[in-house]
Amino acid sequence: MSLEWLFEIVRARLEHPQPGSYTTELFQAGLPRIAQKVGEESAEVIVAALAQEDQRVIEEVADLTYHVLVLLAARGLSPQQVSDELERRHRRKAAGG
Repeated sequence: MSLEWLFEIVRARLEHPQPGSYTTELFQAGLPRIAQKVGEESAEVIVAALAQEDQRVIEEVADLTYHVLVLLAARGLSPQQVSDELERRHRRKAAGG
């Protein structure tokens, strides 16, 4: 599964809410709740990285990635915009910036 595929599912939940969907519930709760979840998941990644096994790190990074995609969709942004920014930074650094 690619991040683009997952993002399309997330965006579909935003455009076509599904009863019982966690993603739909997040969108309905609003940006403050979504941002809170990103913060919580970030902290869980840190804990896992410092004190837990590799599988737990993978699981927590997956949770964080999902919530970041929800945040992007809620703000009307896309993973492509993030990718473009990373590429721009790489080009600037490669050019000596």
